[in-house]
Amino acid sequence: MQILFLLAAGAVSVGTIVYGKKAMKNGKKGNIKKAILTTVSAFALIMIGAIVSTIFGGNAFAETAEATEAAAASAGGLGEGLKYLSAALSTGIATIATGLAVGSVGSSAIGAISEDSSLLGKTLIFVGMAEGIAIYGLIISILILFV
Repeated sequence: MQILFLLAAGAVSVGTIVYGKKAMKNGKKGNIKKAILTTVSAFALIMIGAIVSTIFGGNAFAETAEATEAAAASAGGLGEGLKYLSAALSTGIATIATGLAVGSVGSSAIGAISEDSSLLGKTLIFVGMAEGIAIYGLIISILILFV
C-alpha cells in the first residue's frame, strides 16, 4: 500500500515538472503558479493518505497478527515514524523559511550596497541572521532524533 502512495507522489512530481517546463516555454506565469499549487495540494493529500493508511491499515503485506506485531516491534511502532516525520518537518519548514528570509534580506542588502559600499559588513550580519533559521531547524531535528 505504501508503495502505491510513493508511486503516486512520484507521478505528481514528474507531471508537475513536465507541466512547469511547458508553462515556462510559453511564458505564462499564471500557469506556473497553478502547477505549484496543484503539486503541493496533491502531494499533501497523498502524504495524508499514506499516514492514515499506516496508522489504521497496519501492514498490508503481513499475513498474520504475529507478523504484524513483529514488524511493529522491529520498526518501533507509530512513535518511531512520527519522530522521523517531525524531524523532517522541522528541518524542511526551517529551510523554506530561510530561503524566503535570505531572498528578501539579500536583495535589500544588494540594493543598499549598490548605493553605499560601506554598508557591506552590516548587511552581511542580517543575511547571516536569516540563515540561522535553518541551523535552528537542524538542531531541533538532531534533538528529536537522538535525545
